[in-house]
Amino acid sequence: MWALTTLLMLVSSSGQAAPLEKPILSLHPPWTTIFKGERVTLRCDGYHPLLLELRPISTLWYLGHLLLPSHKKSIEVQTPGVYRCQTRGAPVSDPIHLSVSNDWLILQVPYAAVFEGESLVMRCRGWYDKVVYKLHYYRDGQAVRYFHSSANYTVPQARTSDSGRYQCSGTMRIPVESAPMFSSKVAVTVQELFPAPVLRVTGRVETRGAAPGGVVVRCETHLHPHKLDTPLQFIFYKYSRVVRRFDWGAEYTVPEAEVEELESHWCEAATTTRSVRKRSPWLQLPGRGSPLDLTFTTAPVPQAVASAPSNKPLSFRKPPVARSVPSVSSTSNTTASGLLFPLGSAPTAGPPACAPPTALESSALAALPPSVDLLLQEMRLLKGLLSRVVLQLKEPQALPGTSKTPTNHWAVSQGSRKTTTVES
Repeated sequence: MWALTTLLMLVSSSGQAAPLEKPILSLHPPWTTIFKGERVTLRCDGYHPLLLELRPISTLWYLGHLLLPSHKKSIEVQTPGVYRCQTRGAPVSDPIHLSVSNDWLILQVPYAAVFEGESLVMRCRGWYDKVVYKLHYYRDGQAVRYFHSSANYTVPQARTSDSGRYQCSGTMRIPVESAPMFSSKVAVTVQELFPAPVLRVTGRVETRGAAPGGVVVRCETHLHPHKLDTPLQFIFYKYSRVVRRFDWGAEYTVPEAEVEELESHWCEAATTTRSVRKRSPWLQLPGRGSPLDLTFTTAPVPQAVASAPSNKPLSFRKPPVARSVPSVSSTSNTTASGLLFPLGSAPTAGPPACAPPTALESSALAALPPSVDLLLQEMRLLKGLLSRVVLQLKEPQALPGTSKTPTNHWAVSQGSRKTTTVES
């Protein structure tokens, strides 16, 4: 647009050309929707460099891609469309979209971006400022506020969750009260001021002595490009306890005595008015192999595992249960409990579970409380008794190679101690 003047920029003290910032385009009154026939004022405010030219600095105006004839800092318009401005040598401003409506009811929203923590104001306006009765405001089809007559809807501290498509409805007396009328839907977006912070480890504190001085952590976030001048403060926690109150510094040094509990720390970032306040997740330690790998945070080896042979964890194995079949004889024998067994086939010894424990098991049992040790011994005795009863209740079978001569067997009935002799 000015080929020669775009090359004329301010020269910084270092001798390099410094690019100019884009101008700021504003709208007065600050509503993006107006009624047909109304006029609004656009103003272009920007930095005007002292260029070596004889003619004064002027402003360029664009409606879409059309260059308007005015060169003033402000103009009045009533035509719908997208407006931009430019000062000589600077980039083009951000656009403003102006809408013109012929409806009875319009919803007016701010032209400028609304950020978290700022006030969001909407205005439901009747044709040429007629009073609107039974006024409702809606967000995404759901009613959010009701007024008896004309009033603005204000969200004092907007959040990103307040974004959506807004609409209003109401009645007007023209000259009698009309049926409910609805405005067109308008999209409203609440911009995020800064994302939730992340707490990261930046390194160790360098000390002259041999003892380490702690670990430095940083609460990291970033502001929106249009809000870089917003000051933030930071606070640090360990679990739910504050370890450093709100301050301008984004770093905190964890004392050496608390280094083993680094993962219990987190932080918050907030504006000075606390209108926007966001917390970080719990601290995540760097992975192994990274430059910030903190090997000192490795959990100590449990004492029981360290004392086990070959550094293997202790385990309690279940010995196999013997299932041998007792030998068969033609004579009987009687146990102290009254059960009858063939001669020579007295109850077998208990299963290997009753065998003395191994050295590994002995070391494990020695570490157990006395009550648990006694319980384990009782369980082994009970298991051995049950195994004997199972073996005694099994019917004896003839082994291969025995003679076919008649043999007397004792049959035991479950209901009584009576026995009968059966010949085979």
